[in-house]
Amino acid sequence: MDLELELILRIAVAAILGGLIGLERECRSKEVGFRTHFLVALGSALFMIVSAYGFDGVQMSEFHRWDVSRIAAQVVTGIGFIGAGTIIFRREENIVSGLTTASGVWVVSAIGLACGGGMYLLAVAGTLLVLAGLEAGFLINKIRSKVTKEK
Repeated sequence: MDLELELILRIAVAAILGGLIGLERECRSKEVGFRTHFLVALGSALFMIVSAYGFDGVQMSEFHRWDVSRIAAQVVTGIGFIGAGTIIFRREENIVSGLTTASGVWVVSAIGLACGGGMYLLAVAGTLLVLAGLEAGFLINKIRSKVTKEK
């Protein structure tokens, strides 16, 4: 396959997988839904691709080398900053909210990075595990609220 088509496939798969997780969040009426997850995965894949392939034509001397992991590391940091903005502590109720949202955006960026690196199977497995974990959490909360109401 032509390299450009392969790179387009990578960002498309990232966007689709991120979008699937976003759809689940959207169906649960969560604050961060389809668009955010779609964009985070797509952007992460693009950053990975630019990191790996964007500097091929640049002349290097014997004293310089490229480290393709540096941009990926900055994606992790940047997404952590965005995720931190979704976490809220309500002192009067002693409740922390937004942790699942922050974690979801963080893991979607990892899925995007995996797609950008061409690791499709890993990205799909990660997506399936995220969806399974979110569904399990939803069911646990539903059971917990039902038990609490019965008491």
